[in-house]
Amino acid sequence: MVTSSSVSQTQLISHLLRRAGFGGTREEIDSFVKIGYEATVDHLLDPPTVESMPQDIIRRYHVDQSDLRIQPATGSNWIYRMVTTTAPLQEKIALFWHRVFATGQTKLIQGKVIMTQLQMFRDLGLGNYRDLLLGLSRDPAMLMWLDNQDNHNGAINENYGREILELFSMGVGNYTEKDIYECSRAFTGWTIANEPYNAQKMRNNTARPYGYIGWQFRYDDSDHDHGDKEFLGEKGDLNGEDIVDIICKQRATARFIARHLYHAFVSDELPVPQWPHIGPRDPEAIEIMADAYFKSGYSIGEMLRATFNSDFFKAEAARNARIKSPVEVVVGSLRLAGGYEWPTWDVYDANASCGFMGQSLLAPPSVEGWQGGEDWVSTGSMMQRVNYASKVLGDAERPGVRTMVEELSREVKPGNAAALVDACLERLGYLELEAATRQEIVDFAADQVGGLSGSAGESKNFAAERVVVSILQLAVATREFQMA
Repeated sequence: MVTSSSVSQTQLISHLLRRAGFGGTREEIDSFVKIGYEATVDHLLDPPTVESMPQDIIRRYHVDQSDLRIQPATGSNWIYRMVTTTAPLQEKIALFWHRVFATGQTKLIQGKVIMTQLQMFRDLGLGNYRDLLLGLSRDPAMLMWLDNQDNHNGAINENYGREILELFSMGVGNYTEKDIYECSRAFTGWTIANEPYNAQKMRNNTARPYGYIGWQFRYDDSDHDHGDKEFLGEKGDLNGEDIVDIICKQRATARFIARHLYHAFVSDELPVPQWPHIGPRDPEAIEIMADAYFKSGYSIGEMLRATFNSDFFKAEAARNARIKSPVEVVVGSLRLAGGYEWPTWDVYDANASCGFMGQSLLAPPSVEGWQGGEDWVSTGSMMQRVNYASKVLGDAERPGVRTMVEELSREVKPGNAAALVDACLERLGYLELEAATRQEIVDFAADQVGGLSGSAGESKNFAAERVVVSILQLAVATREFQMA
């Protein structure tokens, strides 16, 4: 249980919103403090409204986002959704599954099918894992990404059969090479319905001159291997649905998914290839999450509820224990700064910035997705992260920043540098800094000529803007802002 202290509630809810979303404004955090921590968890898992910038408005101003034929259009479209959504956990879980079930527009050429996949992640990503894994196995983007349209009776392609076990459910060490082969046999006949008439040109993925094809799933029973199979100890004429059922029953599956969730929502883990050799950071936490998986009938949402309400999630050591992904840095900064009430061309800059930092949406580096953790940080990427956040939150024309300047110039007395810095940190989502770091910023604020009242030849309004913006830029350059 959370403590009764208002400060503790504020810290916990700020922490929760950074993990279960992209951070919160002071107003959002304060409103959740009023209803309490566990009610906030309920709200995030089951939001009363799910709204974002309407697609018809976006397409009116960005015609390229109607057919989404290139990554800048597709990635930018998703940025709009993440920045403007009223259901941040829904987008965060879509981002989570996009990393785990990595699918790239780079191979598929078109973006519409991946946007359809992302919508499936929103719809099913917090629900029953069986439904999600079955949806993934029928998803046209995944079928084409891992070549299951080339998996035929008598000509087995093991790509999807291998990855559903190695990367999507159980992890290396919990199945055999024979299991991979038998799994692949079970998925023969799972293909797409509206492939181009010329099979030799299927990888063109278009119906020129009319545009790109919105593929649909098709099960071709005549191409399915109906022979008996043996998979993880179970025998019979197994189909893909049977394989998914068997996978979901395994304790290894629950632990594997729990470790992914821990890595994304609690604390940075080692890269996935090391998991068979090195155990989880917190084995007890993994078992708590795995128990929730089985007790709830494979519910991802209930695994997260058990996580968010747990002592290991609320512990002080868990706060600021994860390095933010580039998307978290970009989207979190934009949600604080505002300015996306209407379509704007700088959405393309936001999308490109994610790539410059090492996370190009819809273009994962491999089927393993992004490893995260320390892989996010290098000399170059850190400069990109700091510069982007500083640019966005240093722009006093953005409505969120403008509101901060106006409020602070009214509320904080000139000369009270410590109070001004603390008020700025509150407006950055109650950002908690190391004492020495905070003091450096306080010393800087105290040295600013004129403070909030303005110096000779400088208006009070301009002075307030200059000082507040400078403090915000220093705060987002700290280590703590780069962590979640």
